[in-house]
Amino acid sequence: MEAAKSKNAAKSAAPAKAEAAAEAQFVAEIGRLIRLGRARRGISRRQLAQGSGISERYLAQIEGGQGNPSAIVLRAIADAIDTPIIDLIPRSGRHNGALTQILDLLGRMPATELPAIAELMQRRLSGAPASDRAQRIALVGLRGAGKSTLGQRLAQRLGCPFIELNRVVEQSYGASVSLLIEMSGLGTFRRYERDCLERVIAEHDKVVIATAGGIVSNPETYAFLLDRTHTVWLKARPEEHMSRVMEQGDFRPMAHNREAMADLVAILDARAADYARADAELDTAGHSVDESFRALAALIEPLLKEGLSPGSPPPLRGRSAREARREGGTS
Repeated sequence: MEAAKSKNAAKSAAPAKAEAAAEAQFVAEIGRLIRLGRARRGISRRQLAQGSGISERYLAQIEGGQGNPSAIVLRAIADAIDTPIIDLIPRSGRHNGALTQILDLLGRMPATELPAIAELMQRRLSGAPASDRAQRIALVGLRGAGKSTLGQRLAQRLGCPFIELNRVVEQSYGASVSLLIEMSGLGTFRRYERDCLERVIAEHDKVVIATAGGIVSNPETYAFLLDRTHTVWLKARPEEHMSRVMEQGDFRPMAHNREAMADLVAILDARAADYARADAELDTAGHSVDESFRALAALIEPLLKEGLSPGSPPPLRGRSAREARREGGTS
């Protein structure tokens, strides 16, 4: 009799354990989505705490899957990182029939075909022909990759203007980007960024544009950039990004942030897939400015020939992003 009771008790406890495990997994996924959203926007946990009004300790618990945030807390976090609150809630996995069919078909496609399908879908959404890119080159990537240094030299080589998008934003707003974000929030900065990008595109058919590292965090703005420019991802190793920024006299990445390098690695990981949507990529790690510039100049030459795909890889691992993805080389 006692054995039967124990067996029945074990059976009744099983659903409760499964439910508790599902709840724990759900909370952990919320934490992962918050970490991912924060990293994509380049925001440290301390900055998120200041922007959301939530303690840094509680944020650490949430991101670690140990907290159970209320809807009010999630809304504060979403507002602070300028993302829809729905993006911080794990999806149920339920899709309508058409979407389920599309996902099924994509799952059966060879990995080498996925980049071309993604481009086709993006073109369908935007309706922009490739000719709209004209002779515009946009450089994307984190600070310290060489966007300003190489961009200026490239513009001189091409005989066209070099424009740093953040400087245009500052001229339009009338103050520094840091003050804009501090006073008006990240969402306002992103709106200025989009407006200024549209103006630069409208005014220049031939130009080299250096963008802010976080431009990829706004899907609409980044899609517009990809549609209207030939985009090159400049990248380097995390420690090189950090050292180059500090060599320029900017010690803010390390100020009051003992986890600066870990945050930088997280940002790179979170944004890598977005950066990899660029037409081409160039790894500047371990190379001089002259070496990197020669590789960049060789890389963009075929991009400026309308209607042609990027050509064979130039030196220093400069290659089209499509080729890198086919080889499994994006990171």
